Amino acid sequence: MATFDPDEMIARFRDRAAAVRKRPLPPVAGEERQLFIAQAESDFRDFAIIGDSVATLEEGVLTLRIDLNPKK
Repeated sequence: MATFDPDEMIARFRDRAAAVRKRPLPPVAGEERQLFIAQAESDFRDFAIIGDSVATLEEGVLTLRIDLNPKK
């Protein structure tokens, strides 16, 4: 069984955030287009937050430290 590496997990979330940014818009219009855009924004935010976290794994407990303070 492979060991869990929290840094690899965080890297995958960074990759997912980048992929969402590059995701092309499907050929939809109107309300469906707005729903797609809203979902993409939500996906990016969620993936980016995890991608910016610092992970620790102690006694089998994964802790993600996420600084939500505005960047200066």
